[in-house]
Amino acid sequence: MKFVASRDKIGLPADVSIYGSVGIGAIPNGFGIEVELKISLPGMAPEAARALVDKAHIVCPYSNATRNNIDVRLTLA
Repeated sequence: MKFVASRDKIGLPADVSIYGSVGIGAIPNGFGIEVELKISLPGMAPEAARALVDKAHIVCPYSNATRNNIDVRLTLA
């Protein structure tokens, strides 16, 4: 998010936080990994926060490595 915020000249709140949880969920032929990231961007408008998170998800190396391989939920807290 810092990269995208800097690139797009978006101010990030000082108290950004991200809580991640990883679990195992059912897939058609067995089990797969699932991830939820709860992102807190206090003071940002919800639409701006969602746009930032979505853009960051596109460039994130972890997202790129796992895209279409695991279930990922990005939740704004």
